[in-house]
Amino acid sequence: MDEGELPELSGRLIPNPQKIMSRVGKKPITIPTGVTVTINDTSLEVKGPKGTLSTPVPSGVSFKLEEGTLTAERAGKDQAAFHGLARALANNAIVGVTEGFTRDMDIVGVGYKADVQGKKINFSLGYSHPIEYALPDGVDAKTERVNTKTSINQYQTTITLTGIDKQLIGQVAAELNRLRKPDAYKGKGVRYADRQYKLKPGKTGK
Repeated sequence: MDEGELPELSGRLIPNPQKIMSRVGKKPITIPTGVTVTINDTSLEVKGPKGTLSTPVPSGVSFKLEEGTLTAERAGKDQAAFHGLARALANNAIVGVTEGFTRDMDIVGVGYKADVQGKKINFSLGYSHPIEYALPDGVDAKTERVNTKTSINQYQTTITLTGIDKQLIGQVAAELNRLRKPDAYKGKGVRYADRQYKLKPGKTGK
């Protein structure tokens, strides 16, 4: 049996997660022009055209910067999972300060609305009261009223979140989703635009 595989289950070899993360960790990262990386004891500071990010470096993992290439190294096999994680976080920081990240959220439902006013989003989501959501520093939003992009025949608003911190954008998207989780039968609510939702068939009376 290969070192990177687990015992066979139901005729299939299950990949070893630690082996996969170790392979991810070994991949070097090319530093784009205009980006500077400072290696500290417990963090990396990444500066680029769009801003500055600091990302943690797990214990047992270190970074080496040579000739415009950043490489993650681990102290031993026990740090395999953290090795891949550290490399992924560093790469996200570099992409963030050069290109940035976006995440789209769809507001689906008759009468459901979202309006961005500065650093706040005002929602009407079918409750007896409006909801005001304060955007954290580092995340901006804009809204667009669009034709329904799915099979759901309801008016739709798309919120586009932008920023340099991928993890923070993901956190904001999750919080917006929880304001009104999509209905299982009609799909109404705050939905991830890139996710397919399988609706349950409607109940029929006897």
